[in-house]
Amino acid sequence: MPPVLFLLVLSGAMFTLGQSMTREEKQQLKNQVVEMFDHAYQNYMDHAYPADELMPLTCRGRVRGLEPSRGDVDDALGKFSLTLIDTLDTLVLLNKTTEFEAAVRRVLSDVRLDNDIVVSVFETNIRVLGGLLGGHSMAVMLKEGGQSMQWYQDELLHMAKDMGLRLLPAFNTSSGLPYPRVNLKYGVRGPETRTGTETETCTACAGTMILEFAALSRFTGDPVFEAHARRAMDFLWEKRQRNSNLVGTTINIHNGEWVRRDSGVGAGIDSYYEYLLKAYVLLGDDLFLQRFNIHYASIMKYISQPPLLLDVHIHKPLLPARTWMDSLLAFFPGLQVLKGDIRPAIETHEMLYQVTKKHNFLPEAFTTDFRVHWAQHPLRPEFAESTYFLYKATGDSYYLEAGRTILDNLNRFARVPCGFAAMKDVRTGSHEDRMDSFFLAEMFKYLFLLFAEPEDLPFDVEDYVFTTEAHLLPLSLSAAASHSSSVSSNGTSEEELDDSNFDWTCPNTRLLFPDPAFPRNLRDPIRSAVDKSCPRPPTNREPGIGRPPLRAQDFMANNPEHLELLRRMGVSLIHLKDGRVQLVQHATQAVSAVAAEDGVRFMQEMMELSSQQQKEQLPPRAIQIVSHPFFGRVVLTAGPAQFGTDLSKSSTGVRGFVTVAEPYSGCSEITNAEYVQGHIALLQRGQCMFAEKARHVQKAGAIGGIVIDDNDGSSSDTAPLFQMAGDGRNTEDITMPLLFVFHKEGNILLEALKVYREVEVLLSDKARDRAAIFKGVDVQEAEEDCVTEATTPSSFESTTQTSAVELDESVSPEVTPSPETSPAEDTSPPEEEAGPAEAEPDLAQPEEERDSDRTEDSEGDTDSSSQSVDELLADWREDLEAFQQMEKDEL
Repeated sequence: MPPVLFLLVLSGAMFTLGQSMTREEKQQLKNQVVEMFDHAYQNYMDHAYPADELMPLTCRGRVRGLEPSRGDVDDALGKFSLTLIDTLDTLVLLNKTTEFEAAVRRVLSDVRLDNDIVVSVFETNIRVLGGLLGGHSMAVMLKEGGQSMQWYQDELLHMAKDMGLRLLPAFNTSSGLPYPRVNLKYGVRGPETRTGTETETCTACAGTMILEFAALSRFTGDPVFEAHARRAMDFLWEKRQRNSNLVGTTINIHNGEWVRRDSGVGAGIDSYYEYLLKAYVLLGDDLFLQRFNIHYASIMKYISQPPLLLDVHIHKPLLPARTWMDSLLAFFPGLQVLKGDIRPAIETHEMLYQVTKKHNFLPEAFTTDFRVHWAQHPLRPEFAESTYFLYKATGDSYYLEAGRTILDNLNRFARVPCGFAAMKDVRTGSHEDRMDSFFLAEMFKYLFLLFAEPEDLPFDVEDYVFTTEAHLLPLSLSAAASHSSSVSSNGTSEEELDDSNFDWTCPNTRLLFPDPAFPRNLRDPIRSAVDKSCPRPPTNREPGIGRPPLRAQDFMANNPEHLELLRRMGVSLIHLKDGRVQLVQHATQAVSAVAAEDGVRFMQEMMELSSQQQKEQLPPRAIQIVSHPFFGRVVLTAGPAQFGTDLSKSSTGVRGFVTVAEPYSGCSEITNAEYVQGHIALLQRGQCMFAEKARHVQKAGAIGGIVIDDNDGSSSDTAPLFQMAGDGRNTEDITMPLLFVFHKEGNILLEALKVYREVEVLLSDKARDRAAIFKGVDVQEAEEDCVTEATTPSSFESTTQTSAVELDESVSPEVTPSPETSPAEDTSPPEEEAGPAEAEPDLAQPEEERDSDRTEDSEGDTDSSSQSVDELLADWREDLEAFQQMEKDEL
């Protein structure tokens, strides 16, 4: 079956619904996309190049080793000007051929690939190798058109082969699956490589190589790259669970055993399925289509619960593995369009669209009742990708409106003077000093294509296939080499192709949807479900199960009797370094088997209570610095209190100047009441209850309070936020808001107060539009009058949504039931931590990184904690000239 048939589903508008968007409106939105791209790209070139990525809040480049480590996410950075390479073919698509030619010359003259640095094989393949191949494809196309690039002699292709050879050592395993990381200079063997000891990788990491490696082989005539990628794909196929035909999330690269046996279409697996289908499109090999269709049938049987896509266990596919979804599955409706299965694509996309409208962006993870599970949003493009493909397949202007929503939200909430900043918390609007390369490589491609007319495009996109990074590879490569589809690359014979496996490949959507109202009929119930979502009642305990001697909701951490009961059940308390207390059970340490069983039940009950509490807990709040020179750009994420003013019910929030209370602890009568009156008091955590601090500063006339953690170096980057609970007494007398920030965020306020003397903040439930804050004030004129201008080096948020409720620093009357419960005492925790637990009710989940299950767990950041905010402010002042060049229409 020739691959071109696969594109028939995209070949035109099939129907329209409602009032169509005018050509002039589309043109205006297309121009807006180009302007936004220019804003992001030019700021990268002006402030970051030749660094890998732009840090848009501090207007400088992110250089690995010079910035605090962010864990695995930094493995994408290799000191090879990542963003520039990733953006090459976007420049051509947006008709910026002059900029493309200049960018290619920069890559050829400035970029080195032989750096002694350990990088992700997966990320380097899709971003760098894919970017070089996409750039090469565009350069050849332009040269053949005779308009530009006449000097080009395949230089980008030579660089691509160089990079491919540097990635090949990662495939030196008995299974053929690649190591997850490789040293660009030394490979994977030997002590100088600082890698090669890993034993596992994610399915997407190993199964997302075939497009780039096959393209490299066919461009260069060297089959070694395609052979290695095919061998990895073959091995994953052989290791699928034969009854369910599903694959797990992570696999041992040496023996092929599944390490994580949960299966879905999101992080860790996503692009494996994508590359099976697109390998057929690009290479014309029926074998890939057959495998994809077998997998797809199982996905629709077990994982798809329209409009949801929920992970299951590969051995028990009728058992759900989790009750939340990650944002990376947003690509799947687009893949279903390519497959030709439009109905479920419409349904899932509509669910994602409604979640987007509810939270402004897709949270990194959200629950089945559409609540935030992980609040981050690093400007991922997958939802825009599916929006484009659905519009291409249906011609329904509804998807143009979805694209307009994406544009508006990016400009309202993510746009900053030096580019676009990732969202650290979609609930509060706080930012992260991060603009990933995929934002330029993918987001603007799909949005431009969504609004562009055919005559706006410099080439026919139907002649290309999009990689998972949206790089463009020509379909003509299928003719460059011929491979048998009946024998796999490891020499084993495949089962005879079954025609049923090709069903639903190229349907005619005119026949599928004769009624133009059909898509609306699919969308309306989903929109209603998201709008009316509410917490689900807790499931009833199974009959016949007895109660443990100690109920979780009755547990008090400072009750010696309760602690003794826990000890008998094998449950111990671990004081964590961030001041929390964690419960861990060792069944072998229980005094009897019955006590151990009681301990298990206690832990289960504690987890149930924590889950219920998470649904009921207040969301984070925002502290927005609105005075000169910040003007609302700096937003700090803060933990709320369960007493005092509920900021979510205030349309204006509480606005005032901050001042340090004396005593700083706030645990006795305030001695500088004349300064605190009418101000927002800054307090230090410790020595007394939160409610007691609030009462003292309220008595002194404060209009609000901010408690700053006394744990040096603590940050919401590395510790979960919590709610401040009362002191066991009636707290109705507290009528002002009290918020909590970690030490790192608090230092931003203290240092700003030290430098500028007068610092005004807005306490609210989420960051407010600057236009609303400064109504009636010409902010642009005020900024131009400023001598200096500053942004925050980072905005903060909780890295996990299983936030504990903290009662406070001194002996507390009780601990709120949570698997990560608050400490009864605020003492310095011991440095030693407990060993491995047999039952550890820690619900905190790592962030899952793009197209893979690699986590973004931040490592201990001693560098950033030791760096004074004076130095940060100095950095801000150094960027004065850059800020003065910024556009006048910020936010």
